[in-house]
Amino acid sequence: MPRKKKVENNPSLERDLSNSAIINTNADAYAARRSQIKAVENKRKLDEQQTEDINNLKSDVAEIKKMLQKLTGGK
Repeated sequence: MPRKKKVENNPSLERDLSNSAIINTNADAYAARRSQIKAVENKRKLDEQQTEDINNLKSDVAEIKKMLQKLTGGK
């Protein structure tokens, strides 16, 4: 008795008959999906870093503004 059976209308999928799991046997599609997931994670990290950089710049500008106000006597 076969442990796996091809899914109808999708040759790259198989059903494991012991636990009914669907298994993707297309290695290229799997690699592409893993690359996509990695790209999304890298984008999220970049967005977080850019947000942190922007917040640091805002803080620096506020600090410079306070120093200038002290130097000019608050005018």
